[in-house]
Amino acid sequence: MTAPEQPAPFSTVLRTASSEEHAAAEQSPFMSRLLGGQLGIDAYADLTGQLWYVYRALEERADVLAGHPVAGPFIDRALLRTAAIERDLAHLRGPDWRTGLSPLPATSAYADRVAELAAEWPAGYVAHHYTRYLGDLSGGQIIRGIAERTWGFERRGDGVRFYVFEEVANPAALKREYRAKLDAAGRALDEVGRRRVVEECKRAFALNGAVFRALDARYPLSA
Repeated sequence: MTAPEQPAPFSTVLRTASSEEHAAAEQSPFMSRLLGGQLGIDAYADLTGQLWYVYRALEERADVLAGHPVAGPFIDRALLRTAAIERDLAHLRGPDWRTGLSPLPATSAYADRVAELAAEWPAGYVAHHYTRYLGDLSGGQIIRGIAERTWGFERRGDGVRFYVFEEVANPAALKREYRAKLDAAGRALDEVGRRRVVEECKRAFALNGAVFRALDARYPLSA
């Protein structure tokens, strides 16, 4: 008798279901031009500033979410990025870096969605946590290396600290543990909840892509 087929781990379901949206965000014209050396450090600083709003929304309720049965296991002080982004912005924009910094409408929509989920549906918040932090630990390291070479930042120093996880001793192990937490979250949710998280994961990539499109429009090729 053939054993029943085991369902795919939830981490695999999320990765597979959102692969198209993920690829679209990664291959955005803005990021392609930025990492290809066609844009200056001002565009990089602008991206960093926009990310500050998103990570504030992700992290401002971390202490509250730490007690949630689904979202709680994902709250890890070693992953927090807001302080690192602020240090980068001080390096990129000067000590008064907040002056003149404002979110793009697409950034506001992104951050507002994260804040809404953190307050009202923490399981959906996990979808955004996943797309950001695992991305930072993976593709973000490529961005760091290119930024260091392109603009002469000190290796793993100010300007790229956002991508440097000083408290993560073994990124590969952390990513494995993170995926195990996703699998556990999938088991804790019912089928409707899992489908909703998958759709929110797709939305997270779409919101990120909208920020890239807005930045692309801000830095046209003719500029």
